[in-house]
Amino acid sequence: MNTAIKYLIWPILVAPAAYLAFAWNKLPEKVPMHYNISGEVDRYGSKNEMLAVMGILIVINIGVYFLLVNINKIDPKKKHTAENLPRMRKLAFAISIFMSALACFLIYSSLHPADKFNMQFIVIAVGLLFVIIGNYMYNIKPNYFAGLRLPWTLENEDNWKQTHLLGGKLWFAGGLLIVLAGFVLPATAQLIFLLSVAALITIIPIVYSYRLYKKQLPGTPK
Repeated sequence: MNTAIKYLIWPILVAPAAYLAFAWNKLPEKVPMHYNISGEVDRYGSKNEMLAVMGILIVINIGVYFLLVNINKIDPKKKHTAENLPRMRKLAFAISIFMSALACFLIYSSLHPADKFNMQFIVIAVGLLFVIIGNYMYNIKPNYFAGLRLPWTLENEDNWKQTHLLGGKLWFAGGLLIVLAGFVLPATAQLIFLLSVAALITIIPIVYSYRLYKKQLPGTPK
């Protein structure tokens, strides 16, 4: 797997730049830059503005990838870096695919303008990303760069473990529900459902973790 990642990652990271270069002369002078909740274009911009946005997305994608795969060199919590590294590489690879696919889809949408933006692709892709993150979350050891990095999880390994066991299950299940919603709900409802589920699967583990922290304080009744 690590060998495959090594050879595939750069084509994936630069795919949006290559696609944009190929499509540049075919793009209209005014391209959609923002959509409302119904998927309708509510702001257009120039091709140069789109170029800047794509550049930012690509730089962020590359930065996140190299941050996660070099966590063993920069994370102050050295105790678990060797255990985390294989998982971080796979997680970074999945995030890179998602970011590059999103950028390419935005370019494709600009090449083929329609009355409404196809929200289904975004919703399903986000749902699948949540499934992948949830699948790895339960097994991530304490670190400062990935996971639910709260003051009490970082200082207590048992709190970290229990919080991420719950978080992994919620993110995995929530991702599956979002994917299903992408197939059965109308476009506006898809986005509302995605945001609602994303909020719940983030807030619930944080609240659970804080309550666990309070119970673990010295002198607190069990």
